[in-house]
Formats: sequence, structure tokens, C-alpha cells
Amino acid sequence: MRHEDYALREIVADMIELLAAIGASRAIWVGHDWGAPVVWSIAQHCPERCFGIANLCVPYLPDGFAPETMIALADRTIYPEDKFPAAQWDYQLFYREKFETACAEFEANVGATVRALFRSGDPSAKGKPARTAFVRANGGWFGANKSAPNVPRDPAVLSEEDECHYVAALKRNGFFGPDSWYMNGDANTAFAQTANANRPLTMPVLFLHGVFDYVCETIDSQLATPMRASCSNLTETTIPSGHWMAQEKPVEVNSALAQWLATQFPLQWTSQHLPGDQ
Repeated sequence: MRHEDYALREIVADMIELLAAIGASRAIWVGHDWGAPVVWSIAQHCPERCFGIANLCVPYLPDGFAPETMIALADRTIYPEDKFPAAQWDYQLFYREKFETACAEFEANVGATVRALFRSGDPSAKGKPARTAFVRANGGWFGANKSAPNVPRDPAVLSEEDECHYVAALKRNGFFGPDSWYMNGDANTAFAQTANANRPLTMPVLFLHGVFDYVCETIDSQLATPMRASCSNLTETTIPSGHWMAQEKPVEVNSALAQWLATQFPLQWTSQHLPGDQ
């Protein structure tokens, strides 16, 4: 296994191959978490493959998806630079510096890791530093314990069935792949630079902000500024959720998607196939 296999260039190529495999020429792409940079990159590098795109939580960063492009947009009223130089993106630097340690901590108790990471948004934490800002100072995600705490499953974001699927897959495959997504900052930045002519996105774009997502905090910080400057047909909706938006607030997310699709694609809304797909 190689870290570079998880760079955006490779994943975008995989998605374009998938599109061809199902016999379509274009699609409406929807992404969340690391899936959002994949969708943004498809739009940037292959606009001809997009009718439109929708992304949850992670906004467009046309200069590339890497900690360096995000840190510059941090809210320094919450993350003073002298105390939090990498702001809430500190955890991403931990992967770079101690990759094996990060994998080992997650793999020590996979079930506990999954239950600890899939949590609802907490309104009481608004305006406070996210726990991801302390990962390097704490020597890891879980501090001295070196393993996730054994907390109960949060049913608002994680069903018992989904928990079993996640745990089984991560026990089988380990965390090398998931953690490797964070090891390609330079490669992802270089990839973005190869599509400078396509930086402004002209297709319909929907972005969903999470009110209680304190890592991808897009409401009070400047994190969404590059997106707003680079999307000419942008619709923004705010969802009262944490980071796991689709699981925590499925009705609100699906409602926002349905309204956007019906408004932006009225001819395709009731059609079985989108025009132009062969």
C-alpha cells in the first residue's frame, strides 16, 4: 500500500472511470467529508462531467485541499496563532508527523474508535476550540490512553447496523487507507494548480453548512470565502447539525437537496435519465 494511492488525482480518476462504467457522460455529484474534496476536484478538473455538484461541510478550496490552505482561513479569535498555530487542523499535521502512531491508536479498539468519532453536534461547544486542535499537544487523538474511550454508540448518527459494517471493514483493512488521505497535501495542491483555467465553477453548486461542525467551521470563519469567490451559481443552506450531517439530520439534508435539484434541474427532476447521458 502507498500513501499516494489516496491522492485526489487518483480518486478523481477512479470516479470518472466509475461514471463511464455505468454508461453516463455526466452526473450530479454529492460529497461529504473527504468525499467533498473529491467532488470539488471533479468539478475543477472535469467540468464536462458535471451537471452540478452538492457538498456537505467541506467547502471549495481552489488552491488545493491541504492544511496550509485551510489554516490561513482559521478564526483566530478562537484559535490564537501563538497557542494554536494550525488551528483546528492540528490533527492533520499529526498524521504527517506520526502516521504509525495515529493508525495504531485507531486500531487498538476499532469499535471504540468508531463510536467515539461518530458523535452528534454539541451546541454548547460553539465558540470553543475543537478537540482536533489539541491532537499534537496531547500526543495523539486520545491522549495518554492511546486508545479510544469506550463510549456508548450515539444512535442519532450511527445505527447498530452501520456500526457493525464500519467496524468489520476497518478491522479487515485497517486505518492505513483512511489515514493516508491526510498524507497528500502537497500532491493535492499540485493537482489543483494543473486546473487553474477551471478554478471558477460555473455549474450549479449547493453547499450545506453545519451549524455545530466545529472542525469544518464555515459560518463565522473565512473558510467558505474562496468558495463564494469561485462559484458563480452557488446555493447555500445551513443545517442545525454537527459534522455527520447526513446521518444526524437526514430529513433536512434531503429536503435541501431535493429543493436544489428541483430548482436547478427542472427538466431532469422528473426524468429517469438526464439528457446527454448515453
